[in-house]
Amino acid sequence: MVAKLARGLVSSIVVVIGCICIPAGQSTPALAKPLTGHERTQLWRQSRLSVYLDDFGELSRYRDANAALKPPRPGENRVVFYGDSITDGWRLDDYFPGKPYVNRGISGQTTSQLLLRFRQDVVDLGPKVVIILAGTNDIAGNTGPISDRDIEANYATISELARLHNIKVIYSSILPVHEYTEEAGDMFAQRPPERILELNRWLKNYCGDASKGCTYLDYFGAMVDDKGHMKEELSHDGLHPNDAGYNIMAPMAEATIEKILSVGQAQR
Repeated sequence: MVAKLARGLVSSIVVVIGCICIPAGQSTPALAKPLTGHERTQLWRQSRLSVYLDDFGELSRYRDANAALKPPRPGENRVVFYGDSITDGWRLDDYFPGKPYVNRGISGQTTSQLLLRFRQDVVDLGPKVVIILAGTNDIAGNTGPISDRDIEANYATISELARLHNIKVIYSSILPVHEYTEEAGDMFAQRPPERILELNRWLKNYCGDASKGCTYLDYFGAMVDDKGHMKEELSHDGLHPNDAGYNIMAPMAEATIEKILSVGQAQR
């Protein structure tokens, strides 16, 4: 019943927005002011109510693909790329041709959602390694306000689950953002650089503890400019890497994966 009411609310929002019309003969009025990052986030959250109430982790997204995916062949070094839209939009076949790499990114997701679907979309696929890029949407509040401490708890729990199933974890740093382009809007208002830096410090320290069984991958350091922004040429919208951005990330990811796999083979 609650979910039905929520879907009705979303439909009403869409209808109201779609019915804002300008009477014949009148010019289009100028907007009073552009929406702030917080206001845009709240509108986006409202459009996601049915997802959050019916399938919070979006387990349905990859259910059929997972069922169709065969178990790893003997000797296959399967790697799952796991995260949000930055992973979802990464064309792995183009950047890692011939590699047994599986994309399980979902646009807009937070670490709470990633934790919820970790068994289905990572553990059950039998990878040797999972490379995780997440946290930027937590900072933006996509599934509601969340403290750094709770984000860190999600990171730790995901790592612990992977370790229980002998899956090596690569934790990628949260990427910097920029506001250099019109498409970027006010990225800093949604994703304050100080929170990105703090979470990256925590991830680096966490992975620095050998008992945690994870490796830190510092995309941030390779993509940030002297102002603490993402380099303008690496993203059109200030958040998502373009081809130039992925061209920096791909060899870093590949080198880290190969290092982990070589260590694993040496220990056998």
